[in-house]
Amino acid sequence: MIKKLAAVLAFLLIGLPLFHGKALASEVNASQPAPDKIQYEALRFELPQAERVVLDNGMVLYILENHELPLVNIGALIKTGTMYDPTQKEGTGELTAYVMRTGGTAKMKSADIDRQLDQLAASVSVSIARESAQIGFSILNTHLEQGLNLLSQIIISPAFEPEKFELARQLKNEEIRRLKDDPQGLAFQEFNRLIYQGDPRGRFPSLKSLARIQRDDLVQFHNRFFLPNNAMFAVSGDISRDDVLKLFGQYFGSWKKGNLPEAITAPVQQSKPGIYLIDKDIPQSTVISGLYTIDKNHPDFYAFSVLDFILGSGGFPSRIVNVVRNSEGLAYSAGSFYRARTDYGIFGSYAFTKTSSTMKALALMDDELAKLLTHPITEKELNWAKKSIIDGFIFSFATPEQIVWQQMNVDYEKLPADYLRTYRDKIEKVSVEKINRTAVKYLDKNKNVVLILGDRKKMDQPAPGKEFVLITPEE
Repeated sequence: MIKKLAAVLAFLLIGLPLFHGKALASEVNASQPAPDKIQYEALRFELPQAERVVLDNGMVLYILENHELPLVNIGALIKTGTMYDPTQKEGTGELTAYVMRTGGTAKMKSADIDRQLDQLAASVSVSIARESAQIGFSILNTHLEQGLNLLSQIIISPAFEPEKFELARQLKNEEIRRLKDDPQGLAFQEFNRLIYQGDPRGRFPSLKSLARIQRDDLVQFHNRFFLPNNAMFAVSGDISRDDVLKLFGQYFGSWKKGNLPEAITAPVQQSKPGIYLIDKDIPQSTVISGLYTIDKNHPDFYAFSVLDFILGSGGFPSRIVNVVRNSEGLAYSAGSFYRARTDYGIFGSYAFTKTSSTMKALALMDDELAKLLTHPITEKELNWAKKSIIDGFIFSFATPEQIVWQQMNVDYEKLPADYLRTYRDKIEKVSVEKINRTAVKYLDKNKNVVLILGDRKKMDQPAPGKEFVLITPEE
């Protein structure tokens, strides 16, 4: 009965004879190629170009129209960062960004701003990282003018209401206290403190530094860095170029430019290579090992990016993950990272392992770097890494918001104008000879700064000639 129904359906759909299932199957198969024989044109990805406009007050706009949805997204980068925190007042930048959003403006109380944003279904965020501050804003295009009015006030004239400032400080204090119960978070913070030793990038908030911060410090930080000639905005969505220029002129045109602060130079590794230990009574250890390396503008940047992917950031098939986690079963997480900036880079590897195998895990990580001399990167590994990186690159541009942000970020980082357009081609051109020369040239386990957080009493001992240097996190 089922076969007869199928045959009737086939006749109704494509006119094949009734009740001849075998004939039906053979005719269909004969008219269609096998799935593995189907040929497709190569996929092409052409990156839409945003328009760059500079306003009279020095503010840079990147504009990309997209009318699929009735939304407008605005992102901004401010040339500042926590590395500009005043000495002994670490945390000033974080509090400034937080209270800009929560602490009202010169014209409106914080409660009124929150109420209006809720009514408009708009979202606003202000945050700060080590080397930049970021602003995010999203709203329906029908409410854009009202939303820009609020956004401009938050950016240009925050009030830093005293009660909101004090609340922000208390929340940050609690975050610092809780960091003791987050071994991985604490370990990476202390690794950063070590690797950036002697550099402003290596300073972090403490209970003592937060206690020294006053509301006026936030005002001064804002006035120093939140200037139109120190800001870039990425605008995308259902809005025309002319409307962008009109509305930004209306709400940001009166924002006065100022004197830009002197830029902080690239860091230089000052910590002596060695094994630094934070002794903590916990059942697992966090091991992080790293050193300074090349920047994004360096000719070897693309080869080093592929090298990092093969060594540890490429997931399960990568070398460090495969040996430490998959083969030896010593870590539930392991890998590598490459922080490439405009004028410097840091490469590191890590493992989260049981205490008794701490030094063994570190030895395996080091061995993978040493093996690059005796077991160079193979053509198979290289092809896998390049294909993965190139295929994944497109997902950084899934939305108009991402596209315009990426193009603005290239400008912010002072990268070549064709960086995004040529990235895939330059990754593709990395050769086996090039990547192996890069590995030998830049990676040396003897130059690594190693941070271990774990229980010294239950830990296996370091190799002969190696000693732990005990350090204590700042509170």
